[in-house]
Amino acid sequence: MKSTLKNPAVYLMFIIPMIVLYGLFFLYPMFSSVFYAFTNWNGLEETQFIGIDNFKTAFGDKSFLSAIGNNMYFIFFSVGIQIPVIVVFALLISNVKKLQGFYKTTVFIPSILSTSVIGILWGFIYDPDIGPIAAFLGFFGIDPIYWLAESKWAMIAILITNAWQWVGFYIVLILAAILAIPRDIEEAACVDGATAPQRAWYLTVPLIKPIISVVVMLSIAGAMRVVDIVLVMTNGGPAGATEVMASYMVNKAIKYGDYGYGMALSIIIFALALVFTAIYQITLGKTERTEY
Repeated sequence: MKSTLKNPAVYLMFIIPMIVLYGLFFLYPMFSSVFYAFTNWNGLEETQFIGIDNFKTAFGDKSFLSAIGNNMYFIFFSVGIQIPVIVVFALLISNVKKLQGFYKTTVFIPSILSTSVIGILWGFIYDPDIGPIAAFLGFFGIDPIYWLAESKWAMIAILITNAWQWVGFYIVLILAAILAIPRDIEEAACVDGATAPQRAWYLTVPLIKPIISVVVMLSIAGAMRVVDIVLVMTNGGPAGATEVMASYMVNKAIKYGDYGYGMALSIIIFALALVFTAIYQITLGKTERTEY
């Protein structure tokens, strides 16, 4: 057995298939996308090299610039509203004495549901005729709101649905970090007379800053590549009000057959995601390792 493990051919036997699969399903598609981004290929006819024209078109495309703005809404909502709510819920659940596992499972369930299922479910909730929100508003004499059909409400409706899907996943991450804090630290704070809010703000939150930083970075990356919930619920409508970069890219490449332009958009999305995550890591994302 030892002589077998010392043979380099044994390791190559396991490594080479992985390298082949990695090249076939990751490197080849990636470099193909870069190549087609500099062409006007429509997916059927021969390719024609057009240089950086697709990139020039993208930065002059008002619809794409509007889609970038909608992605900024996702980042703002995720980081500015969603994460504080996640931290509060994680703190509340960590202090529950009974049925803590039930609460963790309950909040996590939306994260394992298919986006299609969530889109249909929330489509019913938002329905202006038979949805529960319309029934609730009707109880107070308020006219039904066309959440997904009116430009001023559609983005808010998408943001709430997307948050509902992913909040539970992040709560479980932060909850795990809270429960990993030794109990004697909190007990010492209790002996010193610290109240529950004071312990949460001055003790627990600083100790879990590293995992909060990770959650912020994941939220930014998720906001930059969000697409499925938009395609399922509104397909970018009404009138482009909920169009995000990725949904615009999908529609351009597949729906309208402008494959070369779609690949150029995918590279821009990738570059912007790298820039935003790098800026966050360089500025606000620096956290020191917590030692208990």
